[in-house]
Amino acid sequence: MSIDPSAFRAVLGRYATGVTIVTTRTPEGRPTGLTVNSFTSVSLEPPLVLFCLDRAAGSGPAFAASDCFAVNILAAGQASVSARFADPVAARFVNDGTTIWETGAPILHDALAALDCRVHARHEGGDHVILVGRVLRAEVLRDGPPLVYWRGTYQGLA
Repeated sequence: MSIDPSAFRAVLGRYATGVTIVTTRTPEGRPTGLTVNSFTSVSLEPPLVLFCLDRAAGSGPAFAASDCFAVNILAAGQASVSARFADPVAARFVNDGTTIWETGAPILHDALAALDCRVHARHEGGDHVILVGRVLRAEVLRDGPPLVYWRGTYQGLA
């Protein structure tokens, strides 16, 4: 039995997710990143998280060449940041201050929280690559509600 991709997407859209910006650096040292909602924790000991990267993503080669990434968890008011990092031609870091922690992957100043990770494993996942990261540093950067994505749009928490 085959599953229709649009029906599959509609079913998965009923699952609300948080929105993150996952960042790294190109081999030349330039910051790059993209919007990701396929992020989850894996383990507390050791501290592991994962995200799924579309093989067709423009920043895919940078993530393939890098041994690190950072996960920046967005706040409710950051839909425009998410949209900018989802746009394949936008200047992604133009309005965001960043800092560097242990790995060198950019941490967005205005994120709710961030995790700095060393790549622990890569797994095949159909049209995606699953990157598992060992968390080297994790911090809450500010208080506030998260940016939530549900049924194809950004939502607020009720």
